[in-house]
Amino acid sequence: MHDGPVVVFAGGGTGGHLYPALALADALRIRRPDVKAVFIGAAQGLEARVLPERGEEHHLLPVRGIDRTNPVSSWRAVPALLASLYAVTELFRRLRPEAVVVTGGYAGAPAGLAAGMMDVPLLLQDQNSVPGLVTRALCRFADSIHVAFPEAIGRLPKGVRGRVRESGNPVRAASGRSREEARALFNLPADALVVLVTGGSQGSLDLNAVIAEAIAGVAAGELTRPERLRLLWATGSRHYDHVTARLGQLGDPAWVHAHAYLEDMPSAQAAADLAVARSGAMTTAEFLNQGLPAVLVPLPTSAANHQAHNATALAEAGAAVVARQAGLTGDRLWAEVVRLADSDTALAQMHAAARARARPDAASEIATDIERLLVTPGGAR
Repeated sequence: MHDGPVVVFAGGGTGGHLYPALALADALRIRRPDVKAVFIGAAQGLEARVLPERGEEHHLLPVRGIDRTNPVSSWRAVPALLASLYAVTELFRRLRPEAVVVTGGYAGAPAGLAAGMMDVPLLLQDQNSVPGLVTRALCRFADSIHVAFPEAIGRLPKGVRGRVRESGNPVRAASGRSREEARALFNLPADALVVLVTGGSQGSLDLNAVIAEAIAGVAAGELTRPERLRLLWATGSRHYDHVTARLGQLGDPAWVHAHAYLEDMPSAQAAADLAVARSGAMTTAEFLNQGLPAVLVPLPTSAANHQAHNATALAEAGAAVVARQAGLTGDRLWAEVVRLADSDTALAQMHAAARARARPDAASEIATDIERLLVTPGGAR
C-alpha cells in the first residue's frame, strides 16, 4: 500500500503530449519521492506501448480523438468520451488523487473533466503557441495553467490569464557533451559545419524528399555546397532503406551521414550548427535550450496548424526561419541552408535569440507548482 500522495498525469495520443507528462512526473518524484504517479492515457495512443515499457502504473481508456475533417465520424468520439469519463471518476474514487496534471491531447480530456467535477486540484501544461482544444476546454477548471510560448497567453480566455505562467516545455536536458565530443560520437569532422535534419521520431517523407532533391542537385553540380558542410540526417526508421538506396544512386556522398534514428538526439543537437526540421513544440523547445538555429518546415496537417504558429513565433523572435512546405523544392530549401551556413553572423544572432527564449528548467519549475497543490503532512495545501 502506498501512503504518499497520488498525482495523476493525463495526456497522450502522441509523443508531444505524452513525453511532457513523463518529464513532469520524473521531476516531481525527484522533489517528492513519496509521490505515487499514475498515468491515464488512450488505448489507441503511443502511451499504450511506452508506459508499459517504462514500468509506469497506468490506465488506458477507450477515448479517441476528433477528426476535424470529418464531423460525422467525430460523433463516434462522444460515447467513447462518456465511457472514459465514467471509468476515470470510478478510478479517482479509488485512488483519491491530490492533484491531476493534464498535458493535452484527447487522452487527457476525461481526467481533466473528472478533476473539475470532483474538485481535485488541476494543473494544465500546453506545449504550443496556440493552446490545444483540451487546454481551452479545461482552463476554467484549472488551478494553474503553464504554457511554453508567451503567444499562447493571449489566446486563452481573459478570465483565466491570471492563472497562466510561461514556463517552457519540459524536455530532455541539453547534452553534457562538448561540440567536439558530440561530433566525434557521430564521426563528424571537428571543423565541419553540421546541419542536423530531422522530421521527428518517425521521420518525414516530405522533408526527406526535399532533402534528397537538394543532395541530387549538389551531386549533379547544379547546387553548390560549402566545403565544410555536413548533413547529419535522421530519416526515420521506415524511410531509411529508401533514403540509403537513393544516396547509393547518387554515389553515397561522404558529406551525408544518414541514420534511421538518432537515439542520442541531445548530442546530435550539440554537434550541429543549424537544424532543418518540423516545428513540433518539443523539438523546437530542445532547439531553444541548445541555442540551435533552425530552418523550420511546419507540418501543414498539424492540428489547428499549430506547427506553423510555433514556427512563426520563433521566426519573429529571431531564432529560426520558416520554409513553408507548399511549393518547397530542394533548390529553395538548399538556398536557405547555404545562406545561413555562409554567415557566421546570422548563425550567432539566431543562437543568441534561441537562448533568450530557452527555458531549460521548465520541468523543475512546473513540478514545484504541482507540489504546491499537494496536501502537506500537516493536512493543508
